[in-house]
Amino acid sequence: MQFNTITYSPHTHQGNSVNTVMRQVLYALIPGIITYIYFFGWGVMINIILASLLALSLEALMLWLRGRPIRPFLSDNSALVTAWLFALAIPPFLPWWMTLIGIFFAIVFAKHLYGGLGYNPFNPAMVGYVVLLVSFPIEMTRWPAVATLSGYYPSFLDSLSLIFTGDMWTTVLKFDDLTGATPLDTMKTALKDFQTVQEVKIDPLFGDFGAKGWEWIANAYFLGGFWLIYKRIIDWRIPLAMLTSLFAIASVFFIFNPDAHPSPLFHLFSGAAILGAFFIATDPVTAATSIKGRIYYGIGIGLLIYIIRTWGGYPDGVAFAILLMNMTVPAIDYLTQPRVFGHNKR
Repeated sequence: MQFNTITYSPHTHQGNSVNTVMRQVLYALIPGIITYIYFFGWGVMINIILASLLALSLEALMLWLRGRPIRPFLSDNSALVTAWLFALAIPPFLPWWMTLIGIFFAIVFAKHLYGGLGYNPFNPAMVGYVVLLVSFPIEMTRWPAVATLSGYYPSFLDSLSLIFTGDMWTTVLKFDDLTGATPLDTMKTALKDFQTVQEVKIDPLFGDFGAKGWEWIANAYFLGGFWLIYKRIIDWRIPLAMLTSLFAIASVFFIFNPDAHPSPLFHLFSGAAILGAFFIATDPVTAATSIKGRIYYGIGIGLLIYIIRTWGGYPDGVAFAILLMNMTVPAIDYLTQPRVFGHNKR
């Protein structure tokens, strides 16, 4: 006698739990983190550890205060993803107490005060980053140059000292000796002083396409993002639409006046464009969900990044662009709903 197994709809699914999805995102970030450490030292690793411990502690505290079970929600890795993305967005030698403030706003205000994972309208990591950027603009725009330019590669102990005291333990170098404006900030300031792009790029901060060191980090993030698309963790439409729109608008202005506008490759390989495209804009909770909506959502982010970078008050606009487009997601999803099967478009 043969027995048939009865199954209920839906009959096909990816089988990905929240834990699995978040863990794959963490795996995909590892190539970028390793490259980051190679060019800028151990500060990013310390920030990741610090942000992770703070995020998990605050997550557990908020779950307890809300009367929710701690272990299931704490083990879904969503707090770790927020912590890692936040740590990769901030300067590697940012004072520890600023990291605490940023993570506090990310976990408490941007996530749990809206109801927890699945209810937050804004990306928590970007909320924490923007709070720090608006509150402490000087500290948040002081990044180290690559070790080959600064002449010194901070050790793990030196990085600890910089983060917790602001000074070196093993050398006479101070924080100011290793940090300065980002290449995006350098380019923007110089163009406002009527220098040409070619004159600005003589600075050793710049590489072949974008910022020296950041080009390789962007490539590592791209590999991680491609892995997420291959594993069907993220949808390819958002990063493609975002990077294509950023490239397109940068190309138009570059062709019109190459002396006053950097090349489109500079915009792709400098700052957080690649990280934002694959790891932040694709957040399944805060991004658009319809097929057409994802395309419009990505295009909007790319255009806003260029507008903020070129005419705004901040050198990089990835965080602001994503948060602004997060606000439009309900309208985008409503206006781009697919036709219900069996009904006409009307």
